[in-house]
Amino acid sequence: MTDPEPEQQRTAVLPLGALLPSDSPRVAGEDPLHVQALARLDAPLPPIVVHRETLRVVDGMHRLRAARLRGDERIAVRFFDGSAEDAFVHAVRVNTRHGLPLTQADRTAAAERIIRSHPHWSDRLIASATGLAASTVAALRRRATGQAPQVKARTGRDGRVRPVNPAEGRRRAGALIAAKPQASLREIADGAGIAVGTARDVRLRIRQGQDPVPKKLRDAESRMQETEICAQPAPAPVVAAAAEPAASVTVSTDPPLKKLCKDPSLRFTEDGRALLQLLSAHTLGGTRWRRLLDAVPAHRRAMVAQAARYCGESWLRFAIELERRAV
Repeated sequence: MTDPEPEQQRTAVLPLGALLPSDSPRVAGEDPLHVQALARLDAPLPPIVVHRETLRVVDGMHRLRAARLRGDERIAVRFFDGSAEDAFVHAVRVNTRHGLPLTQADRTAAAERIIRSHPHWSDRLIASATGLAASTVAALRRRATGQAPQVKARTGRDGRVRPVNPAEGRRRAGALIAAKPQASLREIADGAGIAVGTARDVRLRIRQGQDPVPKKLRDAESRMQETEICAQPAPAPVVAAAAEPAASVTVSTDPPLKKLCKDPSLRFTEDGRALLQLLSAHTLGGTRWRRLLDAVPAHRRAMVAQAARYCGESWLRFAIELERRAV
């Protein structure tokens, strides 16, 4: 999806005092020498772009300051309709195409901000708006992990939505090929949300008896899943499953749980991931155990103990049923 230009068929004239300063992508602000050069022009200044909802300048702060410098009271404007976040993207985009160029620092800061405001945009789409290389945007996104919302799919420059994890698309393609062996590569690609070339590779791998997902992608997926489930701090549990007195309990990280976190048969299914997250949430280290005990107010200790015992009994029934099925 390309970022659309604002509608610019109609030009309005507004008082300078009605306009708010730009949410500028320029880290150091406007260049005074450029403002003076514009102020000396005899020709009318080109219209500036203004966010219709807020009357904040989107593009044209140098022209606005030049108009003030030469004593103008009004200026021609064209309106941008959209969110403040999209207005900022437009400001970055137009300033990479004409006028005083953005510096490398400006474009880098802009890309970091767009990664946070438009996490569903692909690296190439953000790169096209900021004038950076897609590889640079990818590196910035990796550094921003935890600050930007995590998404499962991103929109590319062509408007197509593709999964962040390419292995998922390949598996969908494999399922489509199994269900409709005579389907064309275009049908498979459209149905799985992948490129035609990728669909061709998946079909070839299946015909050769290979996994539709190459080992390189499987390894990358495994590392990503392990990070999501095992490396991130587990959410604080509501209660702890314990049936013994607190003084006699010593809880440590369970080695079997570490092994389970690496098992793809659990990591790669929704219910399996949910189970691992629940197990991680209820596995407490000694220090954390003590902190939770201290957090319970005196008047709620008996009730929390009952809730903990109930949870413990639920997990015990779960374990007994698993053991019965394992026989």
